[in-house]
Amino acid sequence: MPLINIYTDGSCFPKEKKGTWAAILLIQEQKTIIKGEQTQTNHNRMELTAVIKAIEHVLLNKMAFSELTIYSDSQYVVNIPERKNKLKANNFFTKKGNKINNADLIEQLIILIEKHVVKFTKVKAHQKTGSDINYNREVDQLARKNLRSLTSN
Repeated sequence: MPLINIYTDGSCFPKEKKGTWAAILLIQEQKTIIKGEQTQTNHNRMELTAVIKAIEHVLLNKMAFSELTIYSDSQYVVNIPERKNKLKANNFFTKKGNKINNADLIEQLIILIEKHVVKFTKVKAHQKTGSDINYNREVDQLARKNLRSLTSN
């Protein structure tokens, strides 16, 4: 079964609470792009949504895989697997008794990564153009372009 590499990114215009997300899925030699938009959102929600939607896309399309590798420039997202046990043990509440930010999406992502083999890899944000194909830069540009079209309406 193939490995699936997924590059994700989210973008947000905080004043308008509008955001977009994008993902590039690389399955053997095939590249698939998915993207979406939301209102009443923030940057971290868009970063989380990109990963969730990409994993759901793989599952809904019944793509066979041995491992999914998520490439993200979001430290917030990439650290969730190592924080998941503590988050679950605290029932997604802070020490002060408040529900953590984005608990709904974090819970959803944890469910997905506990059921499937998902590896997270942190990549540097906003890398310069080089001779190699840079999917992280491409997905960043997709999310930003989608956001510009959303906010210009």
